[in-house]
Amino acid sequence: MKYIGNVQSQANAEVFAVASGALPDGKPVIVNADGTVSVVGLGSVDQAIGTPVIFEQGNATNFIGSAFDSNSNKVVIAYRDGGNSNYGTAIVGTVDPSDNSISFGTAVVFFSATVQQCKVVFDSSNNKIVINFGGTSEYGTAIVGTVSGTTISFGTAVVYTNTTANSTIFGIPTFDSNSNKVVIAYRSQSNSSRGDAIVGTVSGTAISFGSAVTFNNSVTSDIAITFDSNSSKVIIAYESAGGSPANRGYARVGTVSGTSISFGTEVRLHEDSTTIEHTIATFDSTNNKVIVGYRDAGNSNLGTFLVGTVSGTDISFGPRRDFDASSVWAKTPSISFDTQAGKFVVGYRDSNNSNYGTLKVGTVSGTNITFGSEVVYEQATTDYFASAYDSFNKKVVISYRDDGNSNYGTAVVFQAAASPTNLTSENYIGISNAAYADTQTATIQAGGAVNSGQSSLTIGQQYFVQGDGTLGLSADDPSVIAGTAVSATDLIVKG
Repeated sequence: MKYIGNVQSQANAEVFAVASGALPDGKPVIVNADGTVSVVGLGSVDQAIGTPVIFEQGNATNFIGSAFDSNSNKVVIAYRDGGNSNYGTAIVGTVDPSDNSISFGTAVVFFSATVQQCKVVFDSSNNKIVINFGGTSEYGTAIVGTVSGTTISFGTAVVYTNTTANSTIFGIPTFDSNSNKVVIAYRSQSNSSRGDAIVGTVSGTAISFGSAVTFNNSVTSDIAITFDSNSSKVIIAYESAGGSPANRGYARVGTVSGTSISFGTEVRLHEDSTTIEHTIATFDSTNNKVIVGYRDAGNSNLGTFLVGTVSGTDISFGPRRDFDASSVWAKTPSISFDTQAGKFVVGYRDSNNSNYGTLKVGTVSGTNITFGSEVVYEQATTDYFASAYDSFNKKVVISYRDDGNSNYGTAVVFQAAASPTNLTSENYIGISNAAYADTQTATIQAGGAVNSGQSSLTIGQQYFVQGDGTLGLSADDPSVIAGTAVSATDLIVKG
C-alpha cells in the first residue's frame, strides 16, 4: 500500500484495457462501447443542413411554434392548420442524425376551433409539452400534451386570461427549471394593455395558474421571454409605450416563488434603441448570458442583438450588434441555443435575398457577438418561424411556412460546426498511469487509486474532468468528477 499523508491507496484499483489512440500519462480516460479506452478530448463536427421536409400540406400553415421533448427525444410542432378550419394542430418529429433528416407522425388536433399564435415549451420536470395559444375569443389558453412514440395526446385546454391575441401581444412561455413552473408573459388587452406574467403548474395532463403579476404598467408589445438557468431567473424583454423614454425596449428579471413571480428594476435594452419589434430571446448556457434580438426601427429596421448579464434581480447589456447590415426583419425570427456548438442559431426571412429562408450562427464572447455566414435553407419566401434544439441528436430544427410551396408547413434540420467532447456523464473510468501507444494494453488507475502524474494541484480541492481532457476546479458539461487532490502532484481518482 502507498500512503500520501493520511490517504491510503489500494494497489488493485486499476483497469487494464487496449488503448484506442495514444494515451498520454496522467490524462483522464473513457471506456468506449467496444471495451477499448481513449483519452478524453474534443472531436470535430462540420456544419451541415438537411433537405426541407413538409409536415403539413394544408393551405396556410400559420402561427408555428416548437419545442424539444427530451423525455421522448422528439420535436413537437404546433400550428394553425389552414387546411382544416384553422384548428390548433400538433405533430411529432423524429430527427435522423445520420443524414440530418426529420420524419413526422400523424398530425393531432388539440383545439377544434380557430387558434392564434401557437408557442410551445417543454416541462422537463413532468415530461410534458405545454402549448400556449389564442383560443376561443382569442383568449390566452394553454394545454398539456404527452408524447408517446410518434404521436401526442392532450388534456383539457385552460384559459388563463380573457385577453385577445395578435402577433405583437400574445403570450410567450418559458420553463423555469428551478421552480419547475411554466411562466407566460403577455399583454393584457383587457387590462389597459399592460404587460402581465403568470405562473403555471403542470400536474398530470392538466395545468393550473396563479394570479397574474404586472411587469409593465403601460402599453406593452413585442414580448420575448427566456430562462437563465445560471441565475435561476426569468428574463422578459419588451417594448413599453409608457417607459421613460416611451416606445423603447426594456427588460426585467423575474423570480418565481410558488405560483407567483416578482420582478426587479426595469432596464433599458440599449441607450440608443428606439422602437423595437419582433423581439426574440434565448439563454447561452455556455457563457451564462442572455441573448436578446429585435428589429430596431431607429436603425433602418435592421436586426439587432444584445448580450445580457444577470446579477441578482438586475440585468445589464453589452454593446449593440447589428445582425446584418442590409437585411430588414419583416417577420419575427426563430432563435435557439446549440449546447454542443456553444452557439445560438437564428432562422429568418432575408429581405435582401428574395425573402429566402436563411439562418446564421452567433457566437458570444464576453458581451460581444460575432455572426457566421448566411446559410440559405429555403429558396422561397418563408414565414412564421420556430426552432427547437434537439439535445439528443445535437441538431437545430427550424420550422416555417414555405410560401413558395402552397404555404405548406415545412421543417429543416441544421447542424452547427462544433468540437464535441467524447466525455459523457457515465464513461469516465480513471486516469492513465503512463503513456501508451495505440493498441497497447494500458493500465488505468480507477476509483480509489492515487495518480501521481499531475502538477500544480491545490490540496483538498475537488477537480473536474473538462471536455478537452484537462482538469479544472469547476464542472464542465457534462459534470464529471476526476478526483480530489492530496498533494500538488497526487490525485485520488474517482471513477
